Amino acid sequence: MRNLLKSTLFLSLFLVTQFSKAQEDVNLLIDDMLLIAENFAAPGAEGATLQSSAGWFSSASTLDKWQVEISVHGNALFVPSSKQDKLIRNNQFNNLTIGEGSNALLPTVYGGETEAIYQGTIFGQDFEFDAIDGLDKSVVLHAFPQVTVGLPFKTEIAVRYLPEVFINDVGISTYGVGIKHNFSQYFYKRLRDEDFQFALVANYSNFKADYKFTPIDVKIANLTRIDVDANMYNLQLIGSKLYDNFEVMGGFGYTNSKFDYAFGGTGASLPTLNNQLGALGNSEGKFKGNIGFNYYFNKFKFSTVLSASGLFNANVGLHYRLN
Repeated sequence: MRNLLKSTLFLSLFLVTQFSKAQEDVNLLIDDMLLIAENFAAPGAEGATLQSSAGWFSSASTLDKWQVEISVHGNALFVPSSKQDKLIRNNQFNNLTIGEGSNALLPTVYGGETEAIYQGTIFGQDFEFDAIDGLDKSVVLHAFPQVTVGLPFKTEIAVRYLPEVFINDVGISTYGVGIKHNFSQYFYKRLRDEDFQFALVANYSNFKADYKFTPIDVKIANLTRIDVDANMYNLQLIGSKLYDNFEVMGGFGYTNSKFDYAFGGTGASLPTLNNQLGALGNSEGKFKGNIGFNYYFNKFKFSTVLSASGLFNANVGLHYRLN
């Protein structure tokens, strides 16, 4: 009886030890996959922040009360080479290694294709998978419609919405609301169109991106995509001056962004992986500068605004005033 108890206790300790070792291996591999996801997706989230905060208002002047303006905007994000690739070293990982070398220059979401291969071992089994290819984009185009309505007290409200559309292997959707209030009215007894004007702008934007890639089988999960959900809050001061039909605009502001990442796919460890990935979602604040011009003709306005905040984005808009 005593020998049976000893054997049972020994077996129990052995199973607990093996389970703990297996769980530790899973956790280490999850940490490695989190690093891969962050290195790949973070530049895309940064670009989404700049594009989503662009083009809300191109002038400090406001529409007349209840006047409606319909706009079509196009963004062009310029991605430098430093944001297209990232140097990854083997000593950054717990389980994985990058082929036979000690490091590799791997693409971010904006980068190109790669032949790099990750290798690892879990549960006593070797496995490998290809590093994720990027979109090979140095310029990222993004278009959306917007409606702006003039409110009382020289205030405007604007809304934009774009249902999910696919560009290459990326599904993109965005929506948001912005408000602008003109402060020049408090400094002029009679504010004229040609007077220098300045206004305070606040807006909220949501940007979602769904990037599908060649499935990755890491034993604990089969991964097929990375989802990025970005929420941005922007506050900026803008000033403008009208010269006949030509208007010059400049602005300076601050954007706070919250990014959430998630892997899509299957596998028992996928919920745990995404819970850990959710912890990577952090708030990040950046200052942003704008400069641009508007050209008015009949009921139309053509606008161009260049924004800079680590990256550069050009926003072009065509606006039509209904009344």
